[in-house]
Amino acid sequence: MAGAEVNALATATAMERRGHTIGILHGARTGQQEALWEQAFPHRFSYCGTNPGDAARAALDQFEPDIAYIHKLADFGVLSALLDSERPAVRMVHDHDLYCLRSYKYNPLTRNICTRPASGYCVFPCGATLARKRDGLLPFKWVSYTAKRREIELNRRMERMIVASQYMADELARNGFDPRRVEIHAPVPHTPARHEQSSLSDRNLVLCVGQVIRGKGVDVLIESLARVRANFECVIVGDGNHRPFCEKLSRRLGLGDRVRFKGYVPHAELHGYYADASVAAISSVWPEPFGAVGLEAMNHGVPVVAFDSGGIREWLIDGHNGLLIPWMDRAAFAAGLERLLRNKALGREMGDRGRALVKQKFDFNSYIDRLENMFAQVLLEHHLNHANDPTKAESVL
Repeated sequence: MAGAEVNALATATAMERRGHTIGILHGARTGQQEALWEQAFPHRFSYCGTNPGDAARAALDQFEPDIAYIHKLADFGVLSALLDSERPAVRMVHDHDLYCLRSYKYNPLTRNICTRPASGYCVFPCGATLARKRDGLLPFKWVSYTAKRREIELNRRMERMIVASQYMADELARNGFDPRRVEIHAPVPHTPARHEQSSLSDRNLVLCVGQVIRGKGVDVLIESLARVRANFECVIVGDGNHRPFCEKLSRRLGLGDRVRFKGYVPHAELHGYYADASVAAISSVWPEPFGAVGLEAMNHGVPVVAFDSGGIREWLIDGHNGLLIPWMDRAAFAAGLERLLRNKALGREMGDRGRALVKQKFDFNSYIDRLENMFAQVLLEHHLNHANDPTKAESVL
């Protein structure tokens, strides 16, 4: 499951344990870990069919929720049904899909990060309306700028927009969202127990966890590793369409025996890798909305080396719990890795500080507390607004 799905499942499970009644309105089934979803959501409603909007309205009438908590949803019919139901709606923004036609806020050719709002520039000269298509006969698909504008307008009607970082809050403000309705609640990974601290062993393991796609910069990491003179071993956990290119690049740079691609690894097995890692490398060159994988590393006492992109600087404090590297600077990234590989005492200090930071600022139960308080505030505001509106007072009473 991707980050949005993991967060939605963990949040629903925690809310149900606190006595809330949870239901889910969902699209097409994926066949992945459905037993977990059925356990977390005893009340399930599908909007698949000829008229998703009608299906959503029927689900609302049957389930009668107090509040709608929306995650990744772009169907206009369903969005309109939720927003027109006179129930408060809150949206969790996990990534850049809402305000970027390409969904990753950087140019795939130049790799330059975009700092513009959704505008006519997306059509020309950016050309974001023509996107890559990974299935079917044609390699490209058309993405409607008009539809994206409509999606943004619909989402502006939400009572709250929840984001992971100030960086994302700024992106929403840039796209015309009311900052007073935007709240930062970083989607903290649910780790039931605090894991054992990494050994930072002489194995000198550099660990990279995440999708192997171009925006994650695994190729840039490999080019950086080619500059490292200390002995090291690098394990790349994850899969994606950029993996064949990165494997070939690794061999070409003479790193074939030191860089290993493990592919997909179940989350429960990741702890074994973190337990022996000396440094976690986050080489993303797209602007990470938050970069929650860094919290996982810090929870194991592993220092992080990462490019300064997106929201990463909001939890990675340069020289404190890791090293924040200027964007795309391969020489500096290599120097940062080498510094921690050669100085284990420094790595241990940074790892300890990172672990303390996770405990202080990114506790899962505190995250759920904040969401509960936010939902309660939204409901209170909603009822007060209706009570003060003579045309809607009867429905409140």
